[in-house]
Amino acid sequence: MKSITRWGQAKATALFVLLFVVCTGTVAKAEPLSNAVILIYHHVAKDTPASTSVTPDTFKKHMAFLDENYNVLSLKEVMPSLKAGEALPDRTVVITFDDGFANILENAHPVLREYGFPYTVFINPGEIGSNPSQLTWQQVQKMQEEGAIFANHTLNHMHMLEKSAEERDDAWLVRVWDNVAQAEEKLKEKTGESLKYLAYPFGEFNQALADKVTQEGYTGFAQHSGAVGPHSNFAALPRFPAAGIYADLDKLKIKLDSLAMPLDENSGLPPQRSSREIETPLTLNITSDDVRLSQAACYYQGSALPVEVSGMTLTAELDMTLPVGRSRINCTAPSKAHSGRYYWYSQPFFIADKNGRYPD
Repeated sequence: MKSITRWGQAKATALFVLLFVVCTGTVAKAEPLSNAVILIYHHVAKDTPASTSVTPDTFKKHMAFLDENYNVLSLKEVMPSLKAGEALPDRTVVITFDDGFANILENAHPVLREYGFPYTVFINPGEIGSNPSQLTWQQVQKMQEEGAIFANHTLNHMHMLEKSAEERDDAWLVRVWDNVAQAEEKLKEKTGESLKYLAYPFGEFNQALADKVTQEGYTGFAQHSGAVGPHSNFAALPRFPAAGIYADLDKLKIKLDSLAMPLDENSGLPPQRSSREIETPLTLNITSDDVRLSQAACYYQGSALPVEVSGMTLTAELDMTLPVGRSRINCTAPSKAHSGRYYWYSQPFFIADKNGRYPD
C-alpha cells in the first residue's frame, strides 16, 4: 500500500475517532502520538562490509513488513510535524541511507519504488561521481525525479570531531562548518534543494557542533538509537540501524514500535569524552507520566546497569571504562497507555585514540 494513501487513511481514521467521541462520549485510552522511527541503512548488497550491509533479500523483507504494518513518510513530511508537536499516523517510519553507494540505486531503489516509499540519502558531494563505489550526479538526479531525497553528509565523509593538537576550538568549528557549507552549496547546485539536513559521518558530534547546527538552521541526524518526538534534540536525532547485526526482523520489530523518551533538556551526558572513565551518573528527567519508570532498564554492551528511580528521575550508575571509538547506553521503559510499546533513549559516547583520531 502506498505511503500517500496511508497518510490519507490515517487522517480519515482520526476524523472517524473524533466523530465517534463527540457522538458517544467515549474517550480513547491512548491519544494520537507525535512520534516517528527513523531507520538508517548504508549498503544493500552481498559483497560489502557486513557491519554496514543488508542483503537485497533481507531489505525486501524489511520493506514488505513496513508496507503491511507501518506508515512510511518522508523527512519533509515528518520533521515539520514533530517540531510543531503535531500528531503523525500511528507507527510512522522514515527510511534513510548514509553515503551515496551505487548499490542503493541497484538494489534498494527499485524496491522502494515498488512500494511507493519516500526515502532520503545523505551523500558526500565530493565523492559523487569521483568514487567508483558511489552514485554519479546523473544517477542522483534520476533518483530524485523518482522520489528520492538527497541531503548533506559533509563534503567528504570527514570525522568531524578530529582536530590537530595545535588547532583551537573556534578554528576547528570554522573548518568543519566550512566543509558542511560547501557540501550544502553543491547539493543545491546539483539537486535544486537546500534542505539543511545534516547526517553526522559515523554519527559523531559534540555540544559545540550541535549548537552550530541549530544556529545555522539545520536539523542534525546521528546514529545512536531511539525514536523521535517533539522533545527530541533536533540537532542530533537518533536513528535505528537496520543492517549488519541489527538486520534481524524479529528484533527490529521492537524498535519500530518504540516511542521517543520524553525528557527535559537537562537530561543526558556530553557525548564527546576526553577520558575513558565516567564519573557522573546518567540522569534522565522524564516529563510524561505515561512512562512506567518502575520497569525502566538501562544497558551497556548487553549488560544491565544499576538504576534508581526517584519521582520522575531515572539515574543509571556508570562504573565502566569506555572503549576508544563509539559506544552507547540504551535505556527503555514500557508505556502505560500504548500496550507492548517501549520508550527508548540512547546515550552515545565518542572517545579518540591517543593521537586524537577516531576509528572508522
